[in-house]
Amino acid sequence: MVAKPLDAPYEPGKRRMLKIKHHRSADVVVLGYRVHTSGSGVGSLLVGLYDDDGELRNVGGISAFTDKRRVELVDELSSDVVRDSAGEMVRGETDRSRFTGSKDVSFVRLHPRRVVEVRYDQMEGSRFRHTAQFTRWRTDREPESCTFEQLEVPVAYDLSEVLASATR
Repeated sequence: MVAKPLDAPYEPGKRRMLKIKHHRSADVVVLGYRVHTSGSGVGSLLVGLYDDDGELRNVGGISAFTDKRRVELVDELSSDVVRDSAGEMVRGETDRSRFTGSKDVSFVRLHPRRVVEVRYDQMEGSRFRHTAQFTRWRTDREPESCTFEQLEVPVAYDLSEVLASATR
């Protein structure tokens, strides 16, 4: 929702209005991380949810960590890194989109052992619409318990009916 005080004039080209968002939370499984563009530390965590068939599906990412936290996360997650028979990190790639045409979409695979609570605005299909925000680690949750069923399904409404009832 975008709003402004009733007594304030509309000011074209200026950010004077308030944007009010409904935040939701979900517990998701950490399935990998991308290295920060600087080449040092974790740039983003990739997270997923289990579908009805028990398959872990990528639903988006968490980023916006401080420089210090990015480096700490590499050490913190090191025991979860998937390694091949030679001991090398196993990497994966996410799908490309119209926004990631030339972007590096590779990531370091992690064993799906860690659960994190995130805040998100909304889902677009089976993915977070925007980057989710880290809330806290959920050591009390089993990864397999993180399914799509926990997601809040917004109530459908007809905006014209809502606006019409507000003027009555």
